[in-house]
Amino acid sequence: MIGVIDTEGDCAEWTFPADPSAVRAARTAVRDRLRDWNLDGLADIAALLVSELVTNALRHATGPIGVRLVLTGVLLVEVSDPLPDPPRERQARPDDESGRGLQLVAHSARRWGTRPGVTGKTVWFELAVPG
Repeated sequence: MIGVIDTEGDCAEWTFPADPSAVRAARTAVRDRLRDWNLDGLADIAALLVSELVTNALRHATGPIGVRLVLTGVLLVEVSDPLPDPPRERQARPDDESGRGLQLVAHSARRWGTRPGVTGKTVWFELAVPG
């Protein structure tokens, strides 16, 4: 991880290098923070979806990858990268090795979307917090 910004409250943020090790590091950071917040039940799905989005960022962008968690009435998860082009959801064929990440996010998250940033874009999703 480069530049860890980690607050004790309802927000956590990390920056990872554009390196394959970022996927595992992001997954671990998300799981650990959700366990700290007593949200163990969301840890696996959040880590899986972050893993998919960080992998997409690695495949299509260069430069650092940001991961941010915000806990309010829902869990907001954001993955940012320096590529300005929004991701495209595609229909993967049964024998395709890739192309299902955004479908998984769309199916598993309460809501999801993208937004442009000053440099690059952010892909975000929400998970319902058990209540």
